[in-house]
Amino acid sequence: MSNNDLIAKAAIDRRMAEIITPVIEDLGFELVRVRLMSGKSTILQIMADRPDGGIEVDDLALISQSIGATLDVEDPILDEYTLEVSSPGIDRPLTRLKDFEAFEGYEAKIETEELIDGRRRFKGELAGVEGDEVLINVEEGTIGLKFEWLTDAKLVLTDELIREMLRQRKASGAIDETKFDEIQTDESDEGEN
Repeated sequence: MSNNDLIAKAAIDRRMAEIITPVIEDLGFELVRVRLMSGKSTILQIMADRPDGGIEVDDLALISQSIGATLDVEDPILDEYTLEVSSPGIDRPLTRLKDFEAFEGYEAKIETEELIDGRRRFKGELAGVEGDEVLINVEEGTIGLKFEWLTDAKLVLTDELIREMLRQRKASGAIDETKFDEIQTDESDEGEN
């Protein structure tokens, strides 16, 4: 299992990540997560961020255009699909070991593949990273979960987290929080600027 499995879970997602990652990184951004969702319609969901956070709506449009152009050439998806590029939002998924370090002290929900001490779901305050283990403070004390055991992890929306995010955005002169979760699809590139 690669260390990237929370960024891209399924084999097709990993294939997409291989194609998309260089494009996103060349633009100076990071891939947080990629999911190909097929239901009635097929949606390729891509979550990206700046290395120091605070991605803008214009950035999402740029990423969307660049990925769209690359996928037209590579053509890995057989069906018609909609491309959705979004920012991670406040209660963001934690997909990389460094995310667990960056958000130490904040509340998170973590799910594991196997039962660990009789349970798969853990909720508590992140306590950093030790080697390849994610530390989390649960009621029983601090436990370490190997990163490769995790199937899902995300921050819990708390007042404290919202305050910190807004503080960061003010500090970076970023846009107002109403546009925090704006999604840029390739069908409507004009957006609401």
